[in-house]
Amino acid sequence: MMSKPSLTCEALLGDAVRRIASDTPRLDAELLLAHVSSLSRSSFRAYPERELDSEQAAQFEGLVAQRVLGVPIAYLLGYQEFWSLPFIVSNSTLIPRPDTECLVEQALEIPLADNAKVLDLGTGTGAIALALASEQPNWLVTACDFQEEAITQAQTNARELQLPVNVFQSGWFTGLPADSFDLIVSNPPYIASGDYHLGEGDVRFEPASALVAGVDGLDDIRKIVDEAPAWLNSGGWLLLEHGFDQAKAVRDLFSGRGFTNVESRKDYGGNDRMTLGQWAPQGDDDAE
Repeated sequence: MMSKPSLTCEALLGDAVRRIASDTPRLDAELLLAHVSSLSRSSFRAYPERELDSEQAAQFEGLVAQRVLGVPIAYLLGYQEFWSLPFIVSNSTLIPRPDTECLVEQALEIPLADNAKVLDLGTGTGAIALALASEQPNWLVTACDFQEEAITQAQTNARELQLPVNVFQSGWFTGLPADSFDLIVSNPPYIASGDYHLGEGDVRFEPASALVAGVDGLDDIRKIVDEAPAWLNSGGWLLLEHGFDQAKAVRDLFSGRGFTNVESRKDYGGNDRMTLGQWAPQGDDDAE
């Protein structure tokens, strides 16, 4: 007679760790077990003999099976932390990544007025807009995305986090109400359509519309750089995230469009992953 499989935390975690082929199999397994059991990860270590009931064990096994196939942890849990804030996520939006926190840091370093008007283009979960609103409560923050599912998700996150961000459905600038901004920030799609990274890791499960931008990855960045001046106040700033090998091309786009004080900034890995520039129409001496 076959013995009944063990439902202890130690046994379930051990089996999951052996099967999950990620960079962090133990962490992945613990996060999934905490999710289904409502136990803390520290309790697994303190009480490895604790048993789950059969329903919890079945839920855990289902999540582990999906993780083995490569489904991102954030999609399995339904949330992702960004800027120390919990964001609801789904496979209709890009998963907020730690490196994008660098974009928030750079935005907060720009010398803007206390009541600055800020626009986050292609907001997805609302992560950038809501992180900025959490740090600068007097800023008037607007966010937009062309995907209806992303709009719903960003609005839900704004409501859950109790942060006042106005969210609109818009394909870049096309659906926005007339306005002008002191800062436009975006993490747009910037992966080339033939890039081999599209077949690896989490991006296999993320929406291509949030990742791919033409044969060189710059189609959306070109459009934003070209159209942003019409939406910027004199002296306003444009700040974009881009690929690690696109900095020079993006700086050239900024400069070619007439932006000044154009610079690229580094991410946590030391790569040039953000470029910013200031808009000052010819003959305007007010911008510094």
